[in-house]
Amino acid sequence: MGWMLLIFVGSTDVLSAEQTSRFLVPFLLWLGPQISIATITTIHFALRKLGHLTEYAILAALLWCALRSMLISMRSIAIAGLVFFASAVFAASDEFHQSFVPVRTASVKDAMIDICGAAIALALCVALRRRRRAARRWDIQRR
Repeated sequence: MGWMLLIFVGSTDVLSAEQTSRFLVPFLLWLGPQISIATITTIHFALRKLGHLTEYAILAALLWCALRSMLISMRSIAIAGLVFFASAVFAASDEFHQSFVPVRTASVKDAMIDICGAAIALALCVALRRRRRAARRWDIQRR
């Protein structure tokens, strides 16, 4: 719930492109004083999209962990489906929220990036879960 609140707050003016450029541009100019504005714009854009991917990957991983501990008898793939659906709904609602913030714009592309971040995290969670189970089975057979 705390991570969702952080995403919600980040969808306001707090983490708008204008705000993030205030610290990113001086940092990039410090790294390379000869860097062009076009390069700075490209880096800024890429970092913002990577932020979308990362924040929803973290959200999905946190939801996965919470549901795995609560729904022990449920299959991993079913939990992944629930988490994916919840992440997608939250991504859509977050973009809808941004449509009401004057300095932000809602974007279906951003929602898709968010959903991809959740899918990547869930693929890793399911793969790690299967790997742990296989290791346990192998360990039991060895005894």
